[in-house]
Amino acid sequence: MRSAIRQIAWAVAVLLSIAVQAFAAPMVDQFLEAVEPQDLVPGAEAFGVPRDDGLVPTLKGNDTIGWVFLTSDFVPTTGYSGKPIHILVGLSPEAHLTGAKLIKHSEPIVLVGIPESEIRAVIDHYTGFDLSSVAGPRDTDDLEIVSGATVTIMVIDDSILRAGVKAARALGLDGFAAPSASGPRKEFAPDAGQVTDWETLAGNGAIRRLMLDVGTINADFAALGDPRTEKNAETAAPDQAYVDVRTTVVSHPAIGRSLLGDTGWDNLAARLEPGDHAIAVFGAGEWSFKGSGYVRGGIFDRFQLIQGEMSYRFRDRGHQRIGQIAAEGAPEFGEMDLFIVPAASGFDPARPFRLQFLVSRAVGPIEKVFLTYDLGYELPSPYVREVPSEPVAQAAPAAADADARDALWQRIWDTKRLQVIVLATALALLSGIFFFQAFATRNARTFAILRNAYLVFTLVFVGWIANAQLSVVNILAVVNALFSDFQWNTFLMDPLIFILWFAVAAALLFWGRGAYCGWLCPFGALQELSNKIARRFRVPQVTLPWGLHERLWAVKYIIFLGLFGLSLYSLELAERFAEVEPFKTAIILKFARPLPYVLIAFAFLLPGLFIERFYCRYVCPLGGGLAIPARLHMFRWLKRYKECGNPCQLCATDCPVDAIHPTGEINPNECISCLNCQVLYQDHARCPVVIKTDKRRAKDAASAAALAAHAERPNLGHPNQLSNAK
Repeated sequence: MRSAIRQIAWAVAVLLSIAVQAFAAPMVDQFLEAVEPQDLVPGAEAFGVPRDDGLVPTLKGNDTIGWVFLTSDFVPTTGYSGKPIHILVGLSPEAHLTGAKLIKHSEPIVLVGIPESEIRAVIDHYTGFDLSSVAGPRDTDDLEIVSGATVTIMVIDDSILRAGVKAARALGLDGFAAPSASGPRKEFAPDAGQVTDWETLAGNGAIRRLMLDVGTINADFAALGDPRTEKNAETAAPDQAYVDVRTTVVSHPAIGRSLLGDTGWDNLAARLEPGDHAIAVFGAGEWSFKGSGYVRGGIFDRFQLIQGEMSYRFRDRGHQRIGQIAAEGAPEFGEMDLFIVPAASGFDPARPFRLQFLVSRAVGPIEKVFLTYDLGYELPSPYVREVPSEPVAQAAPAAADADARDALWQRIWDTKRLQVIVLATALALLSGIFFFQAFATRNARTFAILRNAYLVFTLVFVGWIANAQLSVVNILAVVNALFSDFQWNTFLMDPLIFILWFAVAAALLFWGRGAYCGWLCPFGALQELSNKIARRFRVPQVTLPWGLHERLWAVKYIIFLGLFGLSLYSLELAERFAEVEPFKTAIILKFARPLPYVLIAFAFLLPGLFIERFYCRYVCPLGGGLAIPARLHMFRWLKRYKECGNPCQLCATDCPVDAIHPTGEINPNECISCLNCQVLYQDHARCPVVIKTDKRRAKDAASAAALAAHAERPNLGHPNQLSNAK
């Protein structure tokens, strides 16, 4: 018995080890047949034997001239679909990206929305990219964003750069060698050094300089090979300084007091939080390191600080002008500024870093070409101390990748901060409408204005501006992820979609699906508003027989279940059939698609001019998918009279989507929570129950008034009153 158990355990262990090895094995060789070597590394004639770490040498003859790697072998590349975005990338010995090609993906917005050629065009721009120039996450201003695919582009950018850095480090390329624990390390020493003059600071290396003359700048632009650069060449003398900048770590007390004086240093020290540092930058050439972009966007876009894998762009909130230099012998400068580097950036002033400056030249009305120059800096020995090195702790790859993915979605949320605030405010308003619906629907005219305004907001802002149109594809992707590799950070990539789904989940418990379908769906808003316009132009409305109308409800559930079943077989195939939703055409891409897709969208919108919300009633698979869990909603908020349905049919005939049965019950699966029935519930001019109640109250009030008047008036016809009168 024990022998059998051992054999079973051994077999299970072998199978698990095989599975782990298969899972961990690089996938790059599965995709090499899809490309030619020269497509990724110019001049390459063949692929070499793949290394164990997933790097594939590219050969010219017998010489290795570069390498190819698959981004998914080095970093998680999960996109919004929950599936990896596989990209093959070429890498040169100088740590330059020599080419990149999108191989396989499941991004729904690309599959059935944006042409894949636009995404490929963005990826082509990474050719020639210097990995050492941007070692950390980039601002979205630096990315070539495709409208409607912001998340996908940011995932692609993040995966290409992080995978490239890891590949360069694995190869030990210049500037990417693994950190060594040998020898002592340097530590920032705030109590070291002394206050001194400019010449001493420049002589001991505390102040570093980058100077480029006009001749060098013109020659470097000419070397780009673009003849248009000659048109705007600098005309000053070739030996005249064009770029002339100096920098220093001004948060060191000795350097700070030397340059800023005691008062200036005290002011800076009071402003610095624990762990913060500050650098000073001085400019004397014709070229301005600040430019004017920070005035418009708050970001200094002409230079950045780079240290190892960290890069930091300075913003106006961390900037301060220097009025004058206190150090004796300081030259005159046109620009003198200090910039705070927050502790959260991970900056260590005792380690070498560089300032990278971006010099541009216009070659067209809106087109520019760029050059980058580095000013290296290392805090000299008078201001640091040597301490024994600690063992280099290598972060677990999974933890490091998770941290990077968290940083990515947090960066996306920061980018869309304003949209998040606007949407959260709108959701708070909608919650108030539902919680206080009796007050909101008291005045029919006021409520109509409120609802129409909210629908316009949903269509224009939520739909056309923010592209936050929910789709059945989202449901399929979540379910698919639950059966594969569910990660919250994947669904946090699009903040507005995430917030809307969170709001929908809460609304399903309180009000059913109507909160989304009736108020927050951009395509639903487009249908309702277009129908209102059609009514204004007296377009005749069609009312289907109740029996046919009730049977057509089932169509959307059949479509949803069909897509759901198909997604269990192939999510990619299900996403293609999900084109039955015209949301991408009408909302995300604003009808900017090939004619067949536009015709499909109009085919669903046109019946809505005659039958209000035709698509919502009978076709929408998202509505069908939301209606199923909505059966669990806990509250009944819509008020009804016992006369509703028998004999009164006003609400049923006036319901925009015919969600009220002739017997008076409201079907929660079909109700869009437009609150039209609640307006009628309090309407003193239309609701028969209210009118009848008003009449009874008026009659009772009249009777009470007559009795009161009769009691106050003396009755002279009574015998007792006649005798009293005598």
